[in-house]
Amino acid sequence: MGANTSCCAYSSPRTGGKKDLGRKDKDRVDDRYEPRQVTVGAREESAGNLQHISEREPDDWEEDPSLHPTTETIFMEKSKQSIRNGMVRKRSQMQLANSSSLGDFNTLKKASSCSTIYIDDSTVSQPNLKNTIKCVSLAIYYHIKNRKSETILDIFDEKKHPLTREPVNDDYNKYNPDHRQIYKFIRTLFNAAQLTAECAIITLVYLERLLTYGEIDITPGSWKRITLGAILLASKVWDDQAVWNVDYCQILKDLTVEDMNELERQFLELLQFNINVPSSVYAKYFFDLRTLAEANDLAYPAEPLSKERAQKLEAMSRFCEDKISQEILQNGVKRSNSLDRITANRRSVAILS
Repeated sequence: MGANTSCCAYSSPRTGGKKDLGRKDKDRVDDRYEPRQVTVGAREESAGNLQHISEREPDDWEEDPSLHPTTETIFMEKSKQSIRNGMVRKRSQMQLANSSSLGDFNTLKKASSCSTIYIDDSTVSQPNLKNTIKCVSLAIYYHIKNRKSETILDIFDEKKHPLTREPVNDDYNKYNPDHRQIYKFIRTLFNAAQLTAECAIITLVYLERLLTYGEIDITPGSWKRITLGAILLASKVWDDQAVWNVDYCQILKDLTVEDMNELERQFLELLQFNINVPSSVYAKYFFDLRTLAEANDLAYPAEPLSKERAQKLEAMSRFCEDKISQEILQNGVKRSNSLDRITANRRSVAILS
């Protein structure tokens, strides 16, 4: 993979063998594959009719937030007003806290000192599970609230494919679910399947990719099955020990394996089988979710930095530093040691009398 020419190209048919060919033999020769001549460096079409990896990117991939690292995510676009109101509210709270007319009124805020450091237990490589699910649920809530269409595909229609045996109300597609209802649904699946916080971020990426490719919106009557399909696919792609479709039937006991298989198949078809998530896109969604959380008072809780946590952070930073140093040395560039690393290479001095 990655080469402009392929080693799997078929050979051209020989035309200098038999002079007289029957009608069937002639048609058989004409139907044989003959590859197009590929010039060196050309990227229009790969040899052997095998698509080059660069050709798989859509022409408008810069407009797709689930593929391009700088394109604004859809949930941030739909929650702009809420984020703006949240920032204004926080600014007014800070002004009130600094106002002298309120006397001794002060906001309680944890501040780091020389003896205690407060950090939130959530990084881009190890997000906090509970807060990440809350943020993803809030993003889905704004998708439903600020939708532009009411189109529902049959596979995601909860009326045609109910998740429970209880009858679905006729007005199931009229009233928006609240944030707690969405969070409870996602939290139940993640707890039962023992999924990670990274899987929740990948779920949101697949969900927005589905909306982009399928040109649909999430509605009150389709959000559960769309979210379920995104979680199902994200758990299989991200986790090493993926949850089987039959396991979800144990969580949602009224579902059948055939229904889960069909949901997964059509979800993949709508994604055009594009399940790749670049690391830059993952990081973009992570930080956008943090921005959304801060604007909606869902900030990640700050906890005192413990000794065990500090040792882990130090080990991770030292590992990354050693890796970078090794890469620099391999490239032939000399790099001076920092002060805290000089002791590692210090040698004992012999005193000669």
